[in-house]
Amino acid sequence: MSVLTYNFESQYLKNSHEITVILPDKPRDMSPEQFYGSGRKFKVLWLLHGTFGDHSDWLRKTSIELYAAEKDLVVVMPSALNSNYSNWDGAMMGYQMYDYLTEELMPLIYGWFPVSDKREDNFIAGLSMGGRGAIKYAVNHPEKFAAAAVLSASPMELSLMAPDNPNPMMDPQNPRIKNTLANAGGLEAFRNSCENVWDIIDKLAPTGRLPRLMFACGKDDTMIYNSLLEFQKHCGEIGIAPHWFFREGYRHEWRFWDLAIQEALSFFGLDGAGGNPF
Repeated sequence: MSVLTYNFESQYLKNSHEITVILPDKPRDMSPEQFYGSGRKFKVLWLLHGTFGDHSDWLRKTSIELYAAEKDLVVVMPSALNSNYSNWDGAMMGYQMYDYLTEELMPLIYGWFPVSDKREDNFIAGLSMGGRGAIKYAVNHPEKFAAAAVLSASPMELSLMAPDNPNPMMDPQNPRIKNTLANAGGLEAFRNSCENVWDIIDKLAPTGRLPRLMFACGKDDTMIYNSLLEFQKHCGEIGIAPHWFFREGYRHEWRFWDLAIQEALSFFGLDGAGGNPF
């Protein structure tokens, strides 16, 4: 594969910003003129990192480059700080991460790279914080993504948010939850915003507009697994059937995410022969 690290000044993030892009490599039985001049538009995976990470995480800690080579797939990996893939208008000069992906990065990639902008050729996935980002983008922009894979993350049911909930991710005093709610303008503002993925899924479920969804989690992941079981039960109640990928013996860890992204690529239907496999 070809791997590009690209730095540019982002209008939405108000800084010099770096992304990594994996591009299909030229097959050895094709000439450069044939391959690079073909005008072919490739399928693309928008792949999001987790808390404390950046654009390089997936490339350094998994075999995503190999898996993309096997599928002739473009993979775009942005950096998001610890933004939760949300807009933070009060941070620094403004850091509009939620808008950045769809309003700046996607037009950039479609315009400058051999990438298809058709819904059926676009997929999104992420781990942990990136999983929350992936499902948020997928359900708020169902016209842009054919499918989404949410790894080690779960939609948040606001009615379960309480200090006595044993899940720390549902404690309103958890710094991430507290700051996210404050950034949204409080609980009610959060409830009526793009952040309230649980309710958005409820509204989209009967319309048939939801992208295909996959949820994955290690069964020893004490942060996420029980919450995801609650959401799995809810999916049955509202009549949707995501693809579930649970594995014994895995926690919140890269060994699991390397397995899960392979499952996600199969779930997306990306089983075609790739280019140069060496």
